[in-house]
Amino acid sequence: MQRRLSTWLLLAPAGLWFAVMLVLPLCFVLVFSFGEREAAGGYVPAFTFAQYANLPARGTAFLNTLMLAPLGTLLSLLIAYPLAYFLAMRASPQWRTTLLILVIVPFWTSILIRSYAWIFILGGQGLPALIEWLGLGSYRLINTPFAVLTGIVYGYLPLMVLPVYVSLERLDKRLLEASADLGAPPLRSFLQVTLPLSLPGVATGCMLVFILLMGEFLIPAMLGGGKVFFIGNALVDLFLQSRNWAFGAAVAVTLVVIMLVTVSLYMWLMRRMGGVRDDVALM
Repeated sequence: MQRRLSTWLLLAPAGLWFAVMLVLPLCFVLVFSFGEREAAGGYVPAFTFAQYANLPARGTAFLNTLMLAPLGTLLSLLIAYPLAYFLAMRASPQWRTTLLILVIVPFWTSILIRSYAWIFILGGQGLPALIEWLGLGSYRLINTPFAVLTGIVYGYLPLMVLPVYVSLERLDKRLLEASADLGAPPLRSFLQVTLPLSLPGVATGCMLVFILLMGEFLIPAMLGGGKVFFIGNALVDLFLQSRNWAFGAAVAVTLVVIMLVTVSLYMWLMRRMGGVRDDVALM
C-alpha cells in the first residue's frame, strides 16, 4: 500500500497537469464538434453529426497531409540515418561534438526566417533561374508539393538525426566485432546487428517528426503559397477566418483520431519488426 500510495503521489502532479491542459481541452473540442455554426460565426450548442458529414469539403487538406507528412518523415529518415551513422560510428571523437552542433545550428534561427530563405532559393530568381540559365528548361518550384517537402525535410531533419544518433552511439561496438569474427560481411552485420539495435531511435525520430508534421501550418502556408494546404491551414481558416468553430472542431477531432490510429499501428509494426529481428539474431 505504501508503495502504491507513493507512486500515485508522484504521478498526481503530472497527471493533473495532463488532465487539465490536454484532456479537458480535447473534451471541449469534442463537444463543439457536435454543435452548429452561429449565423455571425462561433458556436451554437446542438447535437448533430452534420459537421462530420461535411468533412469531405476539406478532403484536399486531409489528402495533402496524409500524403506529404508520411513522405516527409520517410525522406527525413533516409537523409538522417546515414548522417547519424557517420556521426556515431565513423566520425572522430574530436570532430563529433562540432558536427553535432552544426546539425543543431538551424534550430538557433526562427523557422520563419528559414522558410523565407527557401522562398528566395526556390523562387523565380533562385534555382529556377539557374536551371533555365543552364539550358535545362523552365521549372516552377515554389508553391508546389516539392517546395513544401523541401521545407519539411530541412526544418525537421535535426529532430530525426538526434534520436537515431543517440541509439547508434550507445550501440556496443563489441557486437560488430563479434559479427565480423564470425564471418559476417559488413552489410549483413548492419542488417542483423546495427539496424535492429537502432530501431528505438528510428521509432522515436519518426514519431517526433510525423506528429509535428500532422499539425504543421507555417511551412505549407509559406512554401505552398495557398496551393498546398495541410489540415493545420484548414483549422486556422475555420477558427480564425470563417469562424466555423463547430466544423473546425470536427476537423480537429478527426485529425486526433487519425494520429492516434496511425501512431498505434506504427508502434505495433515497430514492435513486430523488433521481435522478428531478435528471433533472426538468436538463430
